Amino acid sequence: MPVPLSQVARIGAYIAGKHFRGVQRYPLVLMLEPLFRCNLACKGCGKIDYPDSILNQRLSYDQCMAAIDECGAPVVSIAGGEPLLHRDMPKIVEGFLARKKYVILCTNALLLKKKIDSYKPNPGFTWSIHLDGDLGMHDQAVSQDGVYEVAVDAIRMAKERGFAVSINCTLFNDADPERVARFFDTVKALGVSGITVSPGYSYERAPDQASFLNRTRTKELFRGILSRGRGGKEWPFSQSTAFLNFLAGNKAYKCTPWGNPTRTVFGWQKPCYLLGEGYVDSFTELMEGTDWDQYGVGNYEKCQDCMVHSGFEASAVTDIMNHPIKAAMLSLKGVRTDGPMAEDISLENQRRSKDVFSLNVDAHLDRMAKAGNKTDRHVEVN
Repeated sequence: MPVPLSQVARIGAYIAGKHFRGVQRYPLVLMLEPLFRCNLACKGCGKIDYPDSILNQRLSYDQCMAAIDECGAPVVSIAGGEPLLHRDMPKIVEGFLARKKYVILCTNALLLKKKIDSYKPNPGFTWSIHLDGDLGMHDQAVSQDGVYEVAVDAIRMAKERGFAVSINCTLFNDADPERVARFFDTVKALGVSGITVSPGYSYERAPDQASFLNRTRTKELFRGILSRGRGGKEWPFSQSTAFLNFLAGNKAYKCTPWGNPTRTVFGWQKPCYLLGEGYVDSFTELMEGTDWDQYGVGNYEKCQDCMVHSGFEASAVTDIMNHPIKAAMLSLKGVRTDGPMAEDISLENQRRSKDVFSLNVDAHLDRMAKAGNKTDRHVEVN
């Protein structure tokens, strides 16, 4: 992966230690959502469908530090919402770096020019700019004109100031492989440190439900993209080749949602970053109290089309640890983009989805009322 060797070594040592001690479930990346508020309303996102009283909440600095201390993951990815709306975000980033964690700060870049002076380049810190394709693709995805140009300017500015910069790219069912490949060529020329790419997850609260990919379409799309880039070797992906191989339909993984545990203003989210089926107060309760077999492809209807990195990158890492020689050969050769696909997990016995969104919101509003809504003091108006 196009990341510093020291980072690869430290994370590799962490994974190897867990593997050789026989630990079956462990966190790899803490997915931190310190707020849900955003300054965009993307058509494929359901993250902002909350009352203002919830959108105005923020996790405090102490709550963010407690989250990483609880789970012990070597990497923290800060998302949202838009993290730069949080007035304590520079302090939060510094707190994680002081704990020797690798920090990925995700942003749509609309506030980056205003906020960047509050951050310092650090080998453990990366800006991850949201960019869902070229100008037409991205502005359509975020439902606002001009955002692509702001994001590209922000990438150049952050690079000039010495920051590591990557992009995170979500693709939908109207994505064209040739066009996506040209887009990856463009961001590679910008000098980004990495590309994180995933098919869009079908958020049940998203305004546009027609744009999400099913599993077959996802595999066909990624085969088409990767075939135009030497099986993925042409571009600086910040994901394992094993995960890209999965996207291309050459492997069938079960998801490992505990690899990317999520902490939000509601608490620790069950079971994963994408599904909010319940919330608990501690990381231990999340790990020990979640019935993991109730979720994932083949187990739960809401999971049937998911192939997102937050659910499957940790699965790919486990595969790499179990088959290191095959993984090394895959990295050398690149992803196969033709021939038969691996047999996928059967959906025959999956349980039906449940609508629990309103129940979770009502429960959190009740907790806020009992607590006197104290967390509102973290609100910042931008």
